[in-house]
Amino acid sequence: MAMRVLVTGAAGFLGSHLTDRLLGEGLTVVGVDNLSTGGPENLAHLAGEPRFRFEQRDICQPFDPGPVDYVFNFASPASPPEYFRLAIETLRVGSVGTENTLEIAARYGAGFLHASTSECYGDPLQHPQTEDYWGNVNPIGPRSVYDEAKRYAEALVMAYHRSRGVDTHLVRIFNTYGPRLHPGDGRVISNFMMQALRGQPLTVYGDGNQTRSFCYVDDLIEGILRLSRSAEHLPVNLGNPVEFTILECAQAVLEITGSKSELRFEPLPQDDPARRRPDIAKARTLLGWEPRIALQEGLAKSLPYFKSKLAAQIATP
Repeated sequence: MAMRVLVTGAAGFLGSHLTDRLLGEGLTVVGVDNLSTGGPENLAHLAGEPRFRFEQRDICQPFDPGPVDYVFNFASPASPPEYFRLAIETLRVGSVGTENTLEIAARYGAGFLHASTSECYGDPLQHPQTEDYWGNVNPIGPRSVYDEAKRYAEALVMAYHRSRGVDTHLVRIFNTYGPRLHPGDGRVISNFMMQALRGQPLTVYGDGNQTRSFCYVDDLIEGILRLSRSAEHLPVNLGNPVEFTILECAQAVLEITGSKSELRFEPLPQDDPARRRPDIAKARTLLGWEPRIALQEGLAKSLPYFKSKLAAQIATP
């Protein structure tokens, strides 16, 4: 009998790609999402798929999906505009929601993987960031609703592993992009792609010399699956260790789109990290994993999606 798995946040960017991959490997998937930030269009292609069932629900309310062999917990707003808008909800899904899903894993003896984040490192004083770095996080700043929700969730996951024997895994996800990244979610790649395609100035915060490391979504999902099948319970960084300044990213987007857009500089948001780059030595050693898709190739793969989103916006009165 095929494994039956639960994916929370299934209608989101990463959750929907993970769902596709799991179904492609022959598993049965129960997808759950309250659609506060995820979109039904991300799962529309699965209509009629007999091994997939979708439930619209809030995981902060206890629920029972029935026996499952594995739980992938990806439910959370993930972009600054969304977790600013849904501040309390973000804290609740990281705490109450994560506890509810851990209870499901404990009840059915299921494996559990939690989608954590590089934001656990805050504005890091260590560079690149290794998993044993405890971070430099402002616990009361505007970004704290996301950062601290994820940090608390990691503590909760480890408590269920140590106290309840749940087979847990923690992935710290660094900047990821690709098709289904919401065009208006305020993240670097989606902002730049949509602005470039519209011929608008690309918004650069600060002087543009802050750095990010961009991982294409297919690479990330491969790493997540490898981690879920490993014996590692402590956090593992997954991301692309190739570091770009925001200005270099803007130039790459302009080249891929052929846009003549100029740059517009805006003040740097509070607590915006100056540098962000994963040390992936642990993932290389434990999982035999590293990204394969370079930024230019990943942007080219993403371009048709963003063009389709722009076309849909233009067509909508």
